[in-house]
Amino acid sequence: MHREAWTRVSIILFERQVLALDRLTTSIRSKTGAALTRAEVIRALLDSLHQSRLDVTTVASGADLKRLLVQKLG
Repeated sequence: MHREAWTRVSIILFERQVLALDRLTTSIRSKTGAALTRAEVIRALLDSLHQSRLDVTTVASGADLKRLLVQKLG
């Protein structure tokens, strides 16, 4: 279970994003047997962005952030 303080939040995702998360978790489960949740994937992505120290302070929108991340991740 969680070893640090946490807060429950609600976010609105597009259906395509929920489907992408579900496909990803299903693929991971089929290849490794690990049953990751949507929340685990989202938390891992956020932690990775934070730990990368990528400067995202220049973005002005979600679209700008997406472009920057796609550029950096290839």
